Amino acid sequence: MAEEEAGQNKLGILDVHRIPCAREAILHGAGGSAAAGLLYFLTTSRVKMSFHVGFAGFLLTTLGSWFYCRINYTMLCMQQKLIQEGIKNKIVYEGTVKDPIIKARAETPSGST
Repeated sequence: MAEEEAGQNKLGILDVHRIPCAREAILHGAGGSAAAGLLYFLTTSRVKMSFHVGFAGFLLTTLGSWFYCRINYTMLCMQQKLIQEGIKNKIVYEGTVKDPIIKARAETPSGST
């Protein structure tokens, strides 16, 4: 059991299913690599240089996809945190003087809709 946990710690970088956005970034990078390398090879017929272009395409596409996904993931986490705090405050202040719904009802005239 301890050997399996030690093996998992050694291969942490290859454990992409636990890291948010890693799997998608690598898959996008593979597609970008194939597209860039193949297009360059079809236009110039130079094998070695098309490999270099494909590798550069992999790096650029992977990093671009990674940063885009991480920014969206971070914004989503921040929104979830704000919503959770709002729900917690709603539960805490419900029925008290500080309840914003009670204040809104008190400010509007009872005869108007």
